[in-house]
Amino acid sequence: MFGLGMPELIVIMLIVVLLFGARKLPEIGGAIGKGIKSFKKSMKEPDEIDVTPENNKEKSTPQQK
Repeated sequence: MFGLGMPELIVIMLIVVLLFGARKLPEIGGAIGKGIKSFKKSMKEPDEIDVTPENNKEKSTPQQK
């Protein structure tokens, strides 16, 4: 796993806990999970084609008097 052993993973987890606190970890994990899920969903869906019509602007000519 990217050359990371158990001691390195423990150090990384300790740093994360110190930075964010134990109460924020479930929120962060949920947000990361939702982000990964939406990314995978967007990769599977076909690209949408934009079919909105362009505004047909009338060419107005100034009226001469």
